[in-house]
Amino acid sequence: MADFLTGLTFWKVADQIVAYLYIILFIWGGSNKFGKKLEFNDDFTSLDVMKSLRGFAAIGVMLHHISQEYFLQEEGVLSAFVNAGAYFVAIFFFCSGYGLIKSLDTKKDYLKGFISKRIVKSIVVPFYVNAIIYGLFFFIVKIPLDKTQWVTNLLGITMMNEYAWFPIVLAILYLLFYLCFRFIKNRPVCFAIIFVFIIAMGIGTCINGHFAWWAGEDNWWMTEEGYMSAKWWMYEKVFWFNGEWWVNSAPAFLTGLIFASYEKQIVSFFKKSYALKFHVLLIITMIFYQLSSFGQSKFGYWTEYNMNGPEIGNKIVTFFCQVPLFLVLTLTIFVFLMKYHVKNPVLAFFGKYSLHTYLMNLAAIMLMRFTEFGVLFDYGKGNFLIFGLSVLILSTLFGVGEQKITEKVQNFLFKDRKKQLAFTAPVIEPAPEEKDSSDGNTESTSADDSKTEPGETSESEAADTSKTESTETSKSETAKASGSKSAEASKPDQDKTSDKKSDKASESKSDNVPESKPDKTPDSKAAKKTDNAPAKKSGKGKGKK
Repeated sequence: MADFLTGLTFWKVADQIVAYLYIILFIWGGSNKFGKKLEFNDDFTSLDVMKSLRGFAAIGVMLHHISQEYFLQEEGVLSAFVNAGAYFVAIFFFCSGYGLIKSLDTKKDYLKGFISKRIVKSIVVPFYVNAIIYGLFFFIVKIPLDKTQWVTNLLGITMMNEYAWFPIVLAILYLLFYLCFRFIKNRPVCFAIIFVFIIAMGIGTCINGHFAWWAGEDNWWMTEEGYMSAKWWMYEKVFWFNGEWWVNSAPAFLTGLIFASYEKQIVSFFKKSYALKFHVLLIITMIFYQLSSFGQSKFGYWTEYNMNGPEIGNKIVTFFCQVPLFLVLTLTIFVFLMKYHVKNPVLAFFGKYSLHTYLMNLAAIMLMRFTEFGVLFDYGKGNFLIFGLSVLILSTLFGVGEQKITEKVQNFLFKDRKKQLAFTAPVIEPAPEEKDSSDGNTESTSADDSKTEPGETSESEAADTSKTESTETSKSETAKASGSKSAEASKPDQDKTSDKKSDKASESKSDNVPESKPDKTPDSKAAKKTDNAPAKKSGKGKGKK
């Protein structure tokens, strides 16, 4: 018993408690249908579930970043999160791929304006806002940077925030998605191209290494003189793709695309003999996990420190050992969600601010890393709990603040043209022969979709559709009531009018019928459709704005 307790410390117990609480956070508020053979969650890929899952992943990523601090690793604190970052990022990639296909299949002309709304507005703008915020942070806390580095960091050529690699990779994958689905109609071909591109991106990252190994003498980074005399751009995490974490979980993006495309078939397949098929899938996932672990331990990514140069071949082998796991992992998670419904307010909150809490995590860590609060906190002296909680709280506050700032910048750069069209439409009427047209509204109404974070299904679409249907129904009912009153007012009094007055009254009646009265003539329907055009999500033709 004494031997058992010898290695047991307070912090090792705390490490297990944190892992346990993290699992509880996933379970809390959820509901399950395990044991109910024919019952499944039909909304397991809904917006609410996706948000909760992204919130769970966002918290996991922040704990992973905190676990990288050397004094925490020395005590074994947060050990479960040290190598788990890629698994959490895979969830973001899957949600992004899934959301793209679902939007492509449900939103008309979705690819129209895709680059400006889904890439520039939703990804590029937040990336540069974050770079500027970190630049101000570095300037305030007086972190020394070379003049050239200031310029390249702010331009995005090098990394101002080393955690901001995810928006870069996502923007590249979004652009690839656009090019494939814009010009190629065969989806399997598109999927094959994306898969080959991800593999090529992974191989390129392995060649690139963690730093500029190709600069200077052989193994220059292994000597104190060589490391201290290196230029700023030769160090770790300076350039794009300086690290395997940029790409090792990217295959999950392809899984999201494929799952969304064949969701009905996949769900139908697993509903039959669910328990058996899920356990088979789980076993396959565990086998791939062991393959991934074997590759990292036997070959590894950090081969630069073996004194044999970069050893690129070992990196590539390790990457290929991980690809199967990240193709299957997220599929296993979502098949599990067919029976378990995850949802609670904490996960929903972090899901809403997932991208920005993740981006601002480094600022919180750096602030706590170099700040001392006397007795309460002194970096490396064992106050792990205070350090971890402080980083989580500051990351959340900074993330919420950054998202508010980013939204203001987005609204300024991409004004809401939908409202402008809705205001001007009654003034400038289209020509009679073009009354069926409403194409001008397609781009403007879909602009709101880009307010969602990458990978998030647009909430505004359902609301806008509902609002449009409600508006059209209201106008139809108003037209009916108006038509009825007009008909009654123009009805001739048979006892007090002559046949001649009756004819005039009949003509008057015809003139007073509202033009938008339903079920009257094809022309009136066309007029009604034109009047409602600003409220529609999309349309056809070449109408004027």
